Amino acid sequence: MKASDPSSPTIISANGNRGGRKKPEKTGRFVKSESIPRTIAIVGNYLPRKCGIATFTSDLLQAMSARHPQSRCFAVAVNDIDGGYRYPDVVHLEIEEQALDSYRRAAHFLNCTDVNVVSIQHEFGIFGGPAGSHVLALLRELKMPAVTTLHTVLLRPDPNQRRVMQQLIAHSTRLVVMTERGRTILQDVYQAPAAKIDLIPHGIPDVPFVAPDRYKDQFGMGGKMVLLTFGLLSPNKGIEHVLNALPGVVAEFPNVVYIVLGATHPQELRTRGETYRLSLEAIARKNKLGRHVIFQNRFVELKELTEFIGAADLYVTPYLDAAQSTSGTLAYAFGAGRAVISTPYWHAAELLSDQRGVLVPFADPTAIAREVSGLLRDRTRRNVMSENAYKLGRKMVWSNTAGLYRGSFKAAQRQGEQAARETIAADKFGQRPHESRAVHLDHPAV
Repeated sequence: MKASDPSSPTIISANGNRGGRKKPEKTGRFVKSESIPRTIAIVGNYLPRKCGIATFTSDLLQAMSARHPQSRCFAVAVNDIDGGYRYPDVVHLEIEEQALDSYRRAAHFLNCTDVNVVSIQHEFGIFGGPAGSHVLALLRELKMPAVTTLHTVLLRPDPNQRRVMQQLIAHSTRLVVMTERGRTILQDVYQAPAAKIDLIPHGIPDVPFVAPDRYKDQFGMGGKMVLLTFGLLSPNKGIEHVLNALPGVVAEFPNVVYIVLGATHPQELRTRGETYRLSLEAIARKNKLGRHVIFQNRFVELKELTEFIGAADLYVTPYLDAAQSTSGTLAYAFGAGRAVISTPYWHAAELLSDQRGVLVPFADPTAIAREVSGLLRDRTRRNVMSENAYKLGRKMVWSNTAGLYRGSFKAAQRQGEQAARETIAADKFGQRPHESRAVHLDHPAV
């Protein structure tokens, strides 16, 4: 039940410990348990909250449950609005983003539940405190291993961001990144131990490889060449540069239609309203693109999203942030076998190498127009890119990603059990923990 005192941080325990199972024996800091994690708690945003982390957390939990039904997975969701969201039953607990005590209560709940491993989905903007520092209150008090997925790894952090990242590294048993660049930065900028970093690609739906014409008719796009950008809208998406590129493309290909699919990001909506979307519509009018641009102002479910992706001849990600280490939208379109044109942010530069896509400079409509027109002219080249992307994408489907996460969780559990045994051995010989030769997981050498 929700706390009755509205002034107190709200935490909901929908199910808690379901009982009927012997609790594992606690040994030292960590829980002594079987070699395979039986209960996994995933902390992050969760659908129906509209954001990329919510989609990722929901997909990861569902993939883990499907691939490893012998394990129990549940979510701990972070709320950014009063009253929270209408979560599914798999969300057992809610944390109020800005309430520090809510994070401590969440740690207490997890410690009192038969959880073997906690998975933290980290993004600076989803947790309260300076640079999202409130999540550290949860991490410091956990009595089981934590595996932290870093959705953003900053090359040039400000002092608060650096401090939070270093504490995340110190208090996490293992770290997950989605790109080689992220792994390199963790080691070079933050001195994270290489041995505790796991590289696991962003998961994607497993969809069949089909030609775009199969889906076009249902959107009224039969006979059109379709460009697509999807995702929650905010000014860092760079969509204005595609709109400024389109007149040159339309001059050669009058049957081109550009679909911009996605609602305005809730945080953008709260702070600046629909200013960015209205500015995009103004550019489309100025460039006389009325018949060539369709704004779909909504957040679509996975089935419909895969159909939109399926209808696209080209997928465009014109993002403006070079340091964007992951993009779920790029991963989804790439894994569906779409030919992609993108600015060279980190994730795109890595994923689209070896003829799997085309990179263009940031904020360069001329380059976008040139590459879009070039690919629309060259069907053979488009098809080669699509096939190369789809082939690599099979390694990224959620069932495979869930298997890699399971390996990371198992490694974290083994490390936790080893740390517990070393702590007991140190106590047996009368040593204080810091005198032992063991490197404890809550204070690793970094």
